Amino acid sequence: MAAYIIVAIIAYLLGSISFSVIISKKMAGFDVREKGSGNAGTTNVLRTVGKKAAIITLICDILKGVIAILVAFLVGKWFSGLDNALLIQLAGIFVILGHTFPVFFKFKGGKGIATALGVLLMTNWQIGLICLVFALILMALTRMVSVGSIAAAILFPVLVMFIGENYIVPANNWSYLVYSIIIALLVIFNHRTNIKRIFSGTENKLSFKK
Repeated sequence: MAAYIIVAIIAYLLGSISFSVIISKKMAGFDVREKGSGNAGTTNVLRTVGKKAAIITLICDILKGVIAILVAFLVGKWFSGLDNALLIQLAGIFVILGHTFPVFFKFKGGKGIATALGVLLMTNWQIGLICLVFALILMALTRMVSVGSIAAAILFPVLVMFIGENYIVPANNWSYLVYSIIIALLVIFNHRTNIKRIFSGTENKLSFKK
């Protein structure tokens, strides 16, 4: 039991490192949560600080998900008698929770998309790549990051139902289905204000000309 708790705590603390806030303060002298949409994420960094800061933020947030899953994988290798798939699933969920509710930044974080991408790619690279390509296509067509993010989150559990291979730790597909549904619900919950704006036609759009 201690190993599961430790992995969850490590993942949550990793997620709680809000790189968007750190980078915006370092590169622009302000907290990104005080500008633009108020969200501590890559898109708001892009709009308020610039491309360079956004790229660094994106990479760092993806790496949070990657490292959390890697830690869980190594713990499962080092200690016998553990449910290794459960370790992976706990790490994936808690690193996204940490990003959303960061203990180091007054529990006001981002929406977890970049971190979730790192989690998906490590959990199952095939599903992760499909979700990434699907999200990018929708973002390009709609010019709305939120649409691509939400749709990819919904696609995740759908793919889990049909793809039973390429998981970092093989397990019963039902456990990964529950895991994928939890992550999808987290992403949808984090985009609840975006969903309202999408339906009202007021959602912010990216400009590819800039």
